[in-house]
Order: sequence, then structure tokens, then C-alpha cells
Amino acid sequence: MGLVLASASPRRRELLAALGIPFEVDPAEIAEPLPERHPHPERIARRLARHKAEAVANRRPDDWILAADTIVVYRGQLLDKPETPEAAWAMLRLLRGRWHRVITGVAVAHAGRLRLDHAVTWVRMRDYSDAEIAASIARGAPFDKAGGYAIQDPDLRPVATWRGCYCNVVGLSIWLAWRLLVRSGCPVPEPVALPEACAACPLAPPGTTARAPRDHRPGS
Repeated sequence: MGLVLASASPRRRELLAALGIPFEVDPAEIAEPLPERHPHPERIARRLARHKAEAVANRRPDDWILAADTIVVYRGQLLDKPETPEAAWAMLRLLRGRWHRVITGVAVAHAGRLRLDHAVTWVRMRDYSDAEIAASIARGAPFDKAGGYAIQDPDLRPVATWRGCYCNVVGLSIWLAWRLLVRSGCPVPEPVALPEACAACPLAPPGTTARAPRDHRPGS
């Protein structure tokens, strides 16, 4: 019995490594198109995470299966990963200088039981230029990321500020994953190699970290 990440995302692999225990990668390989709009996008993120976890748990019933799915939401519009340069242009221009939500559903399946939760982070993009968007697209950066951007991108530096869990925007809330794994009986220690932005994560257990400021800014 061991921990399995049901995702091929390199960012989720890096984040899960902060838990300090070995894990395998076994992607769920499930493709479910997002609706263009939905009044409760958190339900979509949770459903997708659940389906991924269940798909891998069916072939690995003795392991702990961790799955996640991230959705970017702007005024009720659900933004998936752009598949074309035109879609990337549209997404990055839509989000430029504005607030939006990043919702990640997280599911843990083990021994026939499934635990499910989600995290929400508010993000405001900076007022980057069309030339910066073009350079990001030329690098191929937007095409494997919900909303067409990565908060940790050192070239575009797309985010001006955020409220909530930083790792949630990267693709997996470390503290949320840790809590679900603990509740499922997985022998995980308290995370020891957290990203700097997690020093005051609002999802951390009480007494673990300092209280989070209302807004975070890159480099603050």
C-alpha cells in the first residue's frame, strides 16, 4: 500500500513532494470538457477530482489515490486550458488587471471510501501588455495551464496579488491534501518542505503558521 498521485502534472508532483513521503504517479487519463458557465463551479472541480480518483482506485484499491482538478472562474465563466494561441490570447486579455477565482477540487480514495474537498483562492492579475502575452504564447507557456497562466511564471509574472492558498493556484493545496490524507488514514507527517508562500496559508492547521495577511503580493 502506498500513495499514488492520479495526475501527470509536474507542478502537482512538486507540491506533493512537500509531504515528505514517497509516492507513485499514475495519471487518470480522464477527459471531461468543462461547461462554458456554471452557477456552482466548485461542484465541477470536485466532480472532476472525484472521477479521477475513482478511475485510478478501481485498478489500485489498496493504495491511497490523490487526485485534483483546477478551474479558473471569471464572472461565472469557466476557463480550462487553452488549446490554441487564439484561446490563450482571449483568456489572458480577459483576466488582465482583474480579479478571478481559482478553484481546485481534491479527492482521496482508499479502501472503498472517498474524501472530497476544494479550495478557493482569489487572484488579481497585473496589467501586463499585449507584447508580454505574445511572448508567453511564443514560449508555449499557457497551453497546459487552466486560465492560460501559472502564478509562479518568472517571465510573465502574471499575478499582482492574491487572497487565500498560493499552492491552490499552482494546482494543489498542500494543506488541503495533507488533511484529506490524514483523515483517510494515510501515514503522512506534517509537511516540511513548504514553498515560501505557504508560511501563512489560511488552510494550515491552527497554530502551525502565522496568521495570513488579507492580500499577498509576489515577493512580499
